[in-house]
Amino acid sequence: MDVLIAAAARALAAGDSLAALKRVALRNDAPALALRGIAMAQLGDLVRAKALLRKAARAFGPKHAVAQARCIVAEAEIALVSRDLSSPAKGPDMALDKARATLERHGDRANAAHARHLEVRRLLLIGRLDEADRALAKFDAAPLPPALRAAHELAVAGVAMRRLRVKVARAALAEAGRAARDAGIPALMAEVESTVGVLDTPAARLIAPGAERTLLLEEVEALLASGALVVDACRQTVRDADTTVSLTTRPVLFALVRALGEAWPADVSRGTLLARVFRAKHADESHRARLRVEVGRLRSKLKSLADVNATTRGFALAPLRARTLVVLAPPVEDEHASVLAFLADGESWSSSALSFALGSSARTVQRALDSLATAGKVQSYGRGRARRWVTRPLPGFTTTLLLPGPLPSD
Repeated sequence: MDVLIAAAARALAAGDSLAALKRVALRNDAPALALRGIAMAQLGDLVRAKALLRKAARAFGPKHAVAQARCIVAEAEIALVSRDLSSPAKGPDMALDKARATLERHGDRANAAHARHLEVRRLLLIGRLDEADRALAKFDAAPLPPALRAAHELAVAGVAMRRLRVKVARAALAEAGRAARDAGIPALMAEVESTVGVLDTPAARLIAPGAERTLLLEEVEALLASGALVVDACRQTVRDADTTVSLTTRPVLFALVRALGEAWPADVSRGTLLARVFRAKHADESHRARLRVEVGRLRSKLKSLADVNATTRGFALAPLRARTLVVLAPPVEDEHASVLAFLADGESWSSSALSFALGSSARTVQRALDSLATAGKVQSYGRGRARRWVTRPLPGFTTTLLLPGPLPSD
């Protein structure tokens, strides 16, 4: 490695992309192309960075397998940042797993670990927490350089926050902060600080008899362990300390139980339920018959948690084991809250990536984006496959509970 390449690599490792570019901006050999690509990625020009890294990978060729694998890993990181979730690396020769295996085989443990962390971050985004946990369990973070230790602890914190293990998350973030300071990379320190801030901002609203207030993640964790019967509007579930019933695929049933939960211990009239759940302005016998059918289905679903009792004017919930019942609602109610939750991370998303992450059809996601754009909540740039959607984070709220992945069930 010549002097300029070595100096540019050191500058990139310290997060000084402009200093790196000063040394290699006019060179087109493979090492310079790779470093230019990484520098452009750090500066935010992801399209140019991707092109440079692909060109570098071709220039290195199979004779320089380690250098080529590093380019593939860097391209996969760009794919993650640009939310190309379904194909972080395309083609068998560009597969991230193959690149990682090459790096491990040649003793480049740091970049191999980085490749694993990229896959963990991708698994977190699409809600595959068990897979992310298993991947993290294979790591020994102690021998990693500071920047990778910080990335590892951020991933641990990400899993813990999604599972409402707040003490674990805080401990991991404290370690991440120390590692980021040791690395001396401002962007990494800012990422850790931003993640810590999530723990100190409201994550949900508690709707209880005679009161409504916001909750931090720690308070949500305590609520779910308290033994109360919780109607969780963030995840469309009903749960107590021992049992969880998911209604994610039964929106009518969840609308019913939420209406009953918000009124508890009082009942809700049949007319109110028809208007709220079925949006029936003028209820007739067919509406009332449908209400009876859906209440019967809800009663069957909740038989291990609560009774749904008929009253003179309507219906009421009666918890079987819990002494109290509360509703846990999103901090900000919106028809397309899940889409906003992803866009609130500050990155630009394609509609196909949102569809993949949400597990929804492309048409459903596009309708949601069009509706949000009409309301001025999101905006797009680019055209065709290059079109990306962005929004600003909702001030004062975290959207962790709206992202995919189950909450703890024990």
